[in-house]
Amino acid sequence: MITIKNITKAFDDRQILSGIEGEFKPGETSLIIGGSGTGKSVLLKCMIGLVQPDSGEVMYDGRNFLTSSLNDQKAIRREMGVLFQGSALFDSKSVLDNVRFPLDMLTDQPENEKLDRAMECLKRVGLEKAKDSMPSEISGGMKKRVGIARAIVLNPKYLFCDEPNSGLDPLTSAKIDELIGEITEEFKITTVVITHDMNSMMEIGEKIMFLYKGKKLWEGNSGTLTHSHIDELNEFINANKLIREMEK
Repeated sequence: MITIKNITKAFDDRQILSGIEGEFKPGETSLIIGGSGTGKSVLLKCMIGLVQPDSGEVMYDGRNFLTSSLNDQKAIRREMGVLFQGSALFDSKSVLDNVRFPLDMLTDQPENEKLDRAMECLKRVGLEKAKDSMPSEISGGMKKRVGIARAIVLNPKYLFCDEPNSGLDPLTSAKIDELIGEITEEFKITTVVITHDMNSMMEIGEKIMFLYKGKKLWEGNSGTLTHSHIDELNEFINANKLIREMEK
């Protein structure tokens, strides 16, 4: 389980996050939603150690990530898998080599074991036949699936996905959502997804946190999302519905 307590962050004189708190449980897909500039991506970066918050705690199963030693932080990072917004694949590496990259960097496994594990993850996302392809040769949806395979290759306890549906059509987005949900449940991963996609909110939003101007205004799930009395949340939902209608 991940627990965040009183996370605050400012850049110069601009307050980005103000006292964010929450819990994210194993086997559950938790979403952090909000419009552009609400602080959700900064919060994610604080949670995975890319940004140092000004105050607060980030606890991984009782371990305070922010105050841990460098060695302990490295150990916690090895338990994380991250799917970046743009997939962040290496253009010069094949699909298979992209997936095995964390194994090459962070483990001393024999070559055959790394190969078997990378292929196992590619099979899990349905891309074993594309193992020799280069990123430039596959679609945007396939790149996201390669990113997911790479994110789970180290058997992470915690999975972070930053806008996994960005730039994808609705059908492909739904498949990515389904895959994230299945992997989360199958391996009992604590999954945190940053998104503004309405379909994701309704399909995999077991727990949803809504940020507005750096503050947590609402928390619930997909079943209660459209029944809140928070004006800012309702405006956000209606704007997303309008965008989806225009895309059809």
